Order: sequence, then structure tokens, then C-alpha cells
Amino acid sequence: MAMDASEIERLIKAGIPDAEVTIRDLAGDGDHYAATVISAAFKGKTRVQQHKLVYDALKGQMGGVLHALALQTGTP
Repeated sequence: MAMDASEIERLIKAGIPDAEVTIRDLAGDGDHYAATVISAAFKGKTRVQQHKLVYDALKGQMGGVLHALALQTGTP
């Protein structure tokens, strides 16, 4: 079962409330997405720590319902 882009955005914003989130479906199959997430919460964190915050916000969906997510993160 695929995950909808709006659900990915909702989960990220629930976990990182100030996040600006842009989602793109890379393959048109609902399984392969790219996300750009901008948040002040990332300030002072490494790229790995930033990505972990996003993955944590996805509540374990990564690798299950959500097959692939290419992430770009940054601060405002």
C-alpha cells in the first residue's frame, strides 16, 4: 500500500510544527518521494540529525508504507 504525499506532509508538520514542507512524487507510484523540509528546529544540527528528526516525525512509516524518501533539509 502506498502513502499519499499529503499524509507525509501532515506527519512531518505534526512532528516539526514550524516546518515548511514540499513533497514531490518521483515515480508517480506513491512509493518514491522527494521532500524538502525547512525548519528552525534544524539550526545547529548536522544533516544526519536533521534527517533523523524528519524520520522520527514519520512515526515508523519509512521502509514500510513509505518505500523511499529523498530528503533535503535546511534552516530558514
